[in-house]
Amino acid sequence: MAKRIKGRLIGTFVVLAALITAGILGMSFYHATASIHELLTENHQLNKAVRNLTHEEQIGYAILESQTRNDLGELESVVRFVQTAANAPKTLVSEQRFTVNGDVIHFDALIVKFTNEYVQDGTERALYLWRRIYAETSTPANGEAIEIAGTAPERYHAITESLHLKNRDIFWKAIWELANDPTRLSDYGVQAVFGNAIYTRMQPGKVYLFKISATGQIYPETVDTY
Repeated sequence: MAKRIKGRLIGTFVVLAALITAGILGMSFYHATASIHELLTENHQLNKAVRNLTHEEQIGYAILESQTRNDLGELESVVRFVQTAANAPKTLVSEQRFTVNGDVIHFDALIVKFTNEYVQDGTERALYLWRRIYAETSTPANGEAIEIAGTAPERYHAITESLHLKNRDIFWKAIWELANDPTRLSDYGVQAVFGNAIYTRMQPGKVYLFKISATGQIYPETVDTY
């Protein structure tokens, strides 16, 4: 009899613990959602920082540094990928090198477009998050990460600084999660589109400049290095 009572009590405690944990997680999700809602609807400094995004700007460039054949006879390209500062295309924010099979290289970016209603001046604004780089013969899932999901891109320092320290992770995590749920923040003036078609056949002696328009279109321009 005592064992049965003890067993029931243990079972009851397990259920209560599960309910409490679920409640805590639910509250955390609610508060995170409420926080991102408040940031997008009530934070005037954030709104101002978004309005200051330029109509069109150079956001970086890529250079083919070398091409060799591996032991299997496959062409391998070493790509130097550079991100530049907002409104300062000659200022480097980051520099990375990737080894990719083939010469047709894909650059995958998540575009976050703010609606006219959010910006309030009738002009659309957009920012971007580089996700990964991969070869034509590969899949996006097997690509190499350019930026770490959930983190604040350095080039959007002004937007990050417009947020209180405790809210920065909440904001950028929510923005990155648009990749999995593009409609999540649509009620708050945010849309997400994907730049999966950004690819080019890279050649030596060329610089591939990446530019973005206010509506979120990323496109490459090719110039000679000579």
